[in-house]
Amino acid sequence: MRRAAGLALYSDTARRAAAPVIRRYSSSFRLATSLFPRRCRTSIAAVYALVRIADEIVDGTAAEAGVDPAEQRRLLDELEAETERAVDAGFSANLVVHAYAGIARTAGIERELTRAFFASMRRDLDAVAFDEAEYRTYIHGSAEAVGLMCLRVFLVGRRVDARDLARLEEGAARLGAAFQKVNFLRDIGHDSAQLGRSYVPGLRADGMTEAEKHAVVADIRADLRAARDVVPLLPRDCRRAVLVATALFASLLARIERTPAARLSKERISVPPAVKIALAVRWSAFPSGRRS
Repeated sequence: MRRAAGLALYSDTARRAAAPVIRRYSSSFRLATSLFPRRCRTSIAAVYALVRIADEIVDGTAAEAGVDPAEQRRLLDELEAETERAVDAGFSANLVVHAYAGIARTAGIERELTRAFFASMRRDLDAVAFDEAEYRTYIHGSAEAVGLMCLRVFLVGRRVDARDLARLEEGAARLGAAFQKVNFLRDIGHDSAQLGRSYVPGLRADGMTEAEKHAVVADIRADLRAARDVVPLLPRDCRRAVLVATALFASLLARIERTPAARLSKERISVPPAVKIALAVRWSAFPSGRRS
């Protein structure tokens, strides 16, 4: 087999360099991603890697290194600008950005999605106490846009009619939103105490009631149902991974629901590794997206 050289070698190296990020940062996404077909696996990892780097700039890691808020903003602006340049030119000296740019060009990831994502990340650099409009805008950029990026990857080389595409886009957006909202509930104590952020309007870490918690849980469950409903419209080789990711977050949500609201501000709920594996095995048995 002829060895890759030049841009092909560099691009392959970039994709391989981006792949470990998802393995180190998220056991749930790592497990789900391992079930994607080879054509999608490194592409989804590259999207996650870019998203993760932006998160690290605004979520405390840069501050821990001594980077002040003004410099964090500059770094985020530079990352966005470099991403746009790389998508236009097909090259970046930043391996993660280069990997993402190649995927964006191949999959047709719209610039509006990356701009919405970076706008939400930039919002984290200011005080966060959202009203409903701000919350919806933030969710769109930080979560729905990422779900739509992943959908673009799934559909590379596939023809989908306009009606099915609209349903798939709604499902992808709502699945991304569900994942983000689960994280808001799980991390409510940390976000409040360590970052001074209150994402869900009216929800306070130190005074959340059971009724308030259950209202957010019900909203997330509606998103998960909507996302599951369109799984059969996905390319067959992507369905298992999406079902497993959905099941993992549904399991985490169920544990959060069973946890008293007062404890959520003090304890970070998680799904044990053995349960994750069991869920992956169970849902992998339904590749069609429909349980029988």
